[in-house]
Amino acid sequence: MTHDTMTPSVDDDDDLAIGAERTRQEAWEWLRLFHSGAVKPQDADRFRRWVASSPSHAAAFGEARAQWGVIGPAAAGLLRANAQAAAFHARHLSRPMLPRRAFLSAAAGAAAMAGVAGVAVFHPPAGLWPAPAEWGADYRTATGEQLVVDLTERVHVTLNTQTRIRRQTVGGQTTGIDLLAGEAAFDLPAGAGGGRPFGVVAGVGRSLVESGRFEVRYLNARVCVTCIEGAVRVEHAAGTRELRARQQTVYDGSSVSSVALVGAANLSAWRKGELVFTQTRLSDVLDEINRYRPGRVMLMNAAARNRPVTGSFYIASLDLALAQLQHAFVLNARLLPGGVVLLS
Repeated sequence: MTHDTMTPSVDDDDDLAIGAERTRQEAWEWLRLFHSGAVKPQDADRFRRWVASSPSHAAAFGEARAQWGVIGPAAAGLLRANAQAAAFHARHLSRPMLPRRAFLSAAAGAAAMAGVAGVAVFHPPAGLWPAPAEWGADYRTATGEQLVVDLTERVHVTLNTQTRIRRQTVGGQTTGIDLLAGEAAFDLPAGAGGGRPFGVVAGVGRSLVESGRFEVRYLNARVCVTCIEGAVRVEHAAGTRELRARQQTVYDGSSVSSVALVGAANLSAWRKGELVFTQTRLSDVLDEINRYRPGRVMLMNAAARNRPVTGSFYIASLDLALAQLQHAFVLNARLLPGGVVLLS
């Protein structure tokens, strides 16, 4: 008997890389959940099942803890030595610590199962790992990942990095989605909808389209709806907006903006592999880079936070973008394990 040797294809390698990145993020999500103060007994049961389902899960969890073992002391040393960093931490990063007894009662058994008894309770740097996943999501993307989904024969969705969506169905038919977090682009060919609108709920508003192309971005409790082609109706308690090509509106929990025109360079830039900024605060630019880049870039120089940035960067070369920003604003960079970069 002979056995053929299979050589993995490029697509197979990509799938493996995406799977490994997703497992890494899930491990950080478990650590953050254990820190959050909201651990329940059923969480420990779910964690046991997660660890038991694959040897890679236990390995990823152990690696995440090991990375924090290096990052934690370095961050603590920075806080002791840098008054600006300490003030930043006090304003943005400090959280109540989970009582040790409550934590151990919920998670000690699960941690031991992973071979990492005595999981540490800690204050993580802001955004170092993702927020706990919305468990009801039907589709999700990891950091730096994009995903194309054919929801129906007429609705094609592209999920950008760190995005989660959930289907809306009526009678077994998909009628829309809930955008739980992140950014997605929607393509509906003309004449394929049969007059039935497709809805995207994000926050407290809803966008309705019969045909056309549009994008919805839901971050930090604000929603931005951009019409690329066709027409989009945005419904909000504070008013309704009708968008045409190259128009957008922004809303939050209480208000909705007027309709604004979108510059051609900014239109669907992320789908072309670019990040485009026009007079954007440096702190906001770094927040956007952090959505695509594993690890975390943290700006400790308060004087540079509001400096304007105009330019474009390739998503595939974000470390080069960071080097350019460091040079342009005369910043010092300190590299830490786990892709953490401190700019001061």
